[in-house]
Amino acid sequence: MNKQPFLIAMTFMSIIVGGGFASGQEVLQFFTGYGLVGVAGTLVSGLLFAFLGMQIARMSSSLQARSHKEVLVALFGRRAGLAIDLVLSFFLFGVGVVMLAGSGSIFAQQYGMHPLFGGVLLSVLVIATLCLRVRGIINLISAIMPVLLLLVMTITVYSFFASDATLDALNAASGEVATISDGWPVSHWFVGALLYASFNIAVGFPMLSVIGGLTEDSRQASLGGILGGLGLGVLIFLLNIGLFANLDRLVGVEMPSLMLASALSPAVALLMSLALICMIYSTAVGMFFAFTARFAAPETTRFKVLSVLFTGVGLVLSQFGFSALIGTVYPMLGVVGLILILALGYRWHTARREARLRLASSSYFDS
Repeated sequence: MNKQPFLIAMTFMSIIVGGGFASGQEVLQFFTGYGLVGVAGTLVSGLLFAFLGMQIARMSSSLQARSHKEVLVALFGRRAGLAIDLVLSFFLFGVGVVMLAGSGSIFAQQYGMHPLFGGVLLSVLVIATLCLRVRGIINLISAIMPVLLLLVMTITVYSFFASDATLDALNAASGEVATISDGWPVSHWFVGALLYASFNIAVGFPMLSVIGGLTEDSRQASLGGILGGLGLGVLIFLLNIGLFANLDRLVGVEMPSLMLASALSPAVALLMSLALICMIYSTAVGMFFAFTARFAAPETTRFKVLSVLFTGVGLVLSQFGFSALIGTVYPMLGVVGLILILALGYRWHTARREARLRLASSSYFDS
């Protein structure tokens, strides 16, 4: 049995988890804050992940793309593709900043330390990885990622069944949670679901394009994208219902999943905090690497200097706070992702139409 689809699926999921899932704050703002109907939003996002993962992996495999830029050029043309790439790179830097803020929130919530400590610690690890090529740390995190995901799911499922809050109390608490579309012309659960899928696809697009390009069989690449998307949908659904069942005590909490772990035991909370740091670290390295690589070739002296500079700037910006940054950066990145969704949807529609025309033409001449 070909293992390539499962490798693509696990890579796809690992990219998304650190930046858009593990802390629980993202799911809280994009889904749980809308109340029970937010469950429908998780289903919409899951289906979008499956469709978009399939499209990106299949396109990059067909193109044998070595970079996401080739896929962007195929979708938008050379000039527009370059413009989208520049904007995407800017917001990937923003996601890196959010990860630094997330590290600060973990140390503040779990260990009572100043948020700056967590931000500085993660910044040092990111710089060390980018400058000294500490690949062993990344390989270790990749190996334990399935275990960390299982830990998150176990905590949230247990929390769901352990909750004794009434549905009325939970719906009332959802009204106190700031949702991602507050202040928009339309504040609706579907908007949250669409933006969640779009910003995560924007984050995962560069790496998924490269992984798909390494796969010669486009059908296998497509299957990997579908499996990864459906897997993400299941994870989001479970985390959302776990958060909703405990929403009455999560309002105003920076790291909801860590709060749920603390309710089980101090040992589980400690393990969960380490898991979150690993996930956030993995995502932060990917984001700052992708951004710095826009300005210098990796492993050069210029690349190392810029890595230190950009991570330092990110550390300063991260002091605005984790929740505030998610509410600001992610919706804007979601708009970029929405452009990608529309382009991928149009490409899919065009390919199907051309296939039908070829089939009709073939049938006509055969007759």
